[in-house]
Amino acid sequence: MDAVSHDHGHGASTKGRLAIAFAIVAVVLVVQVVGAVFSGSLALLADAGHMASDAIGLLVALIASAWASRPATDRHTFGFRRVEVLAALFNGVLLTVVAVVVAIEAIRRLTAADPHEPLGIPMLIVAGIGLLANVAAYLVLRGGDRRSMNMRGATLEVLGDLFGSIAAVVAGVVLITTGFAAADAIASLVIAALIVPRAALLLRDVVRVLTESAPRETDVTLIREHLLETPGVVAVHDVHVWAITSGAPVFTAHVECDPEVFASGRTGEMLESLGACLHGHFDVEHSTFQLEPAGHSEREEPAHR
Repeated sequence: MDAVSHDHGHGASTKGRLAIAFAIVAVVLVVQVVGAVFSGSLALLADAGHMASDAIGLLVALIASAWASRPATDRHTFGFRRVEVLAALFNGVLLTVVAVVVAIEAIRRLTAADPHEPLGIPMLIVAGIGLLANVAAYLVLRGGDRRSMNMRGATLEVLGDLFGSIAAVVAGVVLITTGFAAADAIASLVIAALIVPRAALLLRDVVRVLTESAPRETDVTLIREHLLETPGVVAVHDVHVWAITSGAPVFTAHVECDPEVFASGRTGEMLESLGACLHGHFDVEHSTFQLEPAGHSEREEPAHR
């Protein structure tokens, strides 16, 4: 009972922290959009786009933490965790669009014959609010459960946006103290440059999951070698490794065993040993093995990796 209560407490803490951080970011996102329109600051608008991505990321993490415990159904046999991947795809596309639009507008302003000059004081005030909000959200998330992938990802989302807010604040200070109007457009280009790598990494991970590629941290050859070291295992073939979502690897394989394993009725023991090997050494969440007598692969199609 104590263990269950402890896990439940961690889950409630994670959801609570994510909800608080999302509320902070969502409110300040509205403030930034209004401030960008009022002051004419492209840097604020760029930072608002960056923060919109953070809000989506936090919302996805919040939904994922709520849905993670939902049982699988006959229709959704792996549950609903891949919703996180689809949301990440939307997030990555949104980030890319924001970066491109901001970069184009920044270049247009830098090359315009009559450059646009934002209102420095409102810009600095709103940028400062955004910076403080990001710091607050980061502090809320930082104390969360380190074992939660959603929590770690959400923390990195907010931490990344801190740099965008800092760029907007610096631009506001420069604009007020020197009157250098191009500072706003330059800060916008900096924010766009910060967004692009994050979008590229996010989309890369999404493509890896949706194409059912082996997770980057998974060494298929090493896994096969470990399985072959199990007493009674003769060969391993038709190996497939993919991920339902990030951090949830799935493994299937055909395992040829000595005839003695079947004759002595040790197939259940063999399955437990193979599953324990993957879970203990490679942190594979779900594994499926088809046990076959030695030489069975010769009667099948050519073996896959």
